[in-house]
Amino acid sequence: MRKYRLISTIWVLTLLFIACEPQEMDDYNLGKIPTESDVNFSVTPKADQPNVVTFANTSGVAGIAVWDFGNGSKGKGQSVSAEYPFAGTYNVSMSLYSNGGSATKQFSLVVAEDDLSLLEHPLYTALTGGADNLDGKTWVFDQYNRGHFGVGPVDDVAPVWWAAGPNDKLECSLYTNVFTFKQVGVELNWTNNGSVYTNGAGLSALAALGYTNSVVPPAGDFDVEYAPASSYNFSLNTTDSTLTLSNGAFLGHFTGSSTYEIISLTETEMYLKVRSVVESGNGWWYRFVPDTLNVAPPPVVLPLKEVPLFEDFEGEVFSVEFEGEAMGDLTSAGYQNPAPVPINSSSKVFLYQKKAGEFYSNISFVAGGYKFDLSEQNQITIKVYIPGYNDYTTENNVAGEWIANNVLQSSIAVKLQNDDLGGNAWQTQTEILMTGLENDKWLELTFDFSGVAEREDYNKILIQFGTEGHAGGGIFFFDDFAFHK
Repeated sequence: MRKYRLISTIWVLTLLFIACEPQEMDDYNLGKIPTESDVNFSVTPKADQPNVVTFANTSGVAGIAVWDFGNGSKGKGQSVSAEYPFAGTYNVSMSLYSNGGSATKQFSLVVAEDDLSLLEHPLYTALTGGADNLDGKTWVFDQYNRGHFGVGPVDDVAPVWWAAGPNDKLECSLYTNVFTFKQVGVELNWTNNGSVYTNGAGLSALAALGYTNSVVPPAGDFDVEYAPASSYNFSLNTTDSTLTLSNGAFLGHFTGSSTYEIISLTETEMYLKVRSVVESGNGWWYRFVPDTLNVAPPPVVLPLKEVPLFEDFEGEVFSVEFEGEAMGDLTSAGYQNPAPVPINSSSKVFLYQKKAGEFYSNISFVAGGYKFDLSEQNQITIKVYIPGYNDYTTENNVAGEWIANNVLQSSIAVKLQNDDLGGNAWQTQTEILMTGLENDKWLELTFDFSGVAEREDYNKILIQFGTEGHAGGGIFFFDDFAFHK
């Protein structure tokens, strides 16, 4: 029969909120300050599986109970459960938070015997490959598929704010992080190329921990110098489907947390969500696959076609649909012509708002199911109107030191890109920039791409007013877009 002992009860009373994640602080506005006599709890092993223990807050004062189970995992709530597959002594603590203060009770939980049946759960098998797989199972980011990395509201079910496309984070350290989980010893081996990935909030938090060497990679945000330990442990709570890594380990992207909610864990996919500690209210989603399945899909060979394009924005339905990226709210197709005079007396045009604060506002058209045959059709003609009321003198913030210009320009750039490259499409683009354009009159401009007539990889046309890389905003108009011979 397995037995438990509670050893050395220690009470710690503090008037500060400590040992909690920032997103929990909103809950701690309850009742009076707890005292030693107010706080109590119960410990109840499961009748048929005593290595699964339920902890319940039975305190006499209202508050939020936060638990550290001593096995690498944590919990929050009035009644929580934890699993202990291995015999040993575990330092468990419960902190009760109320308005203005907290009390913490620490105790030692002795687990008399192993219960390796807890490791036979399908989640353990999927994560590690099972007890017979002594080398463990290795996971990496599912970099070749959309949605492998994303962010959204922490209580949402999906990364609705942003999700990475295939290879979107190729030019940073994210994909160099590799994780091998072993069931024997519940061991985690984490390797990388000496860096981890994070954003500005994570950069500050890592610096506070002593990790101060960082660079800005081409993928944006920050690579921070960070060498993992030789090994870690992990705990897999099958009751609430959470994965917790020991000693502050994390899955390559730093959010300040080591505990991950398991959304899906199968032999071929591990999909997780983490509640960011460094950004209150933010959740991050990660999808991993076994390293053996992380292979680039075979390229899709699209046919070459000459498809003339024209759009004057006069009708109810547009034959050329432009998609916006980081555009201002005023952006609109079919907007009233601000100057209906020659050379453009039409009634409707496209209003393009470069959004202030954004470095890379643009609109684009992607061909459906074909690549551009540029051998003869390689001219793009646009009528543009550049208002003089925009601010062309103020110096603005820039995306990085590589940006030479920091003021809004009387300019338009047209680019041909390969949309198959996702966020890296700029690497193989051909750009024609016209700048110093006359203000407050319609101009007809032709962009001649005959110099790349032999290219067969382009299927995207991108239009960018005001020049890229700076945070200045402005209003521009264009009309009578044509892609022709």
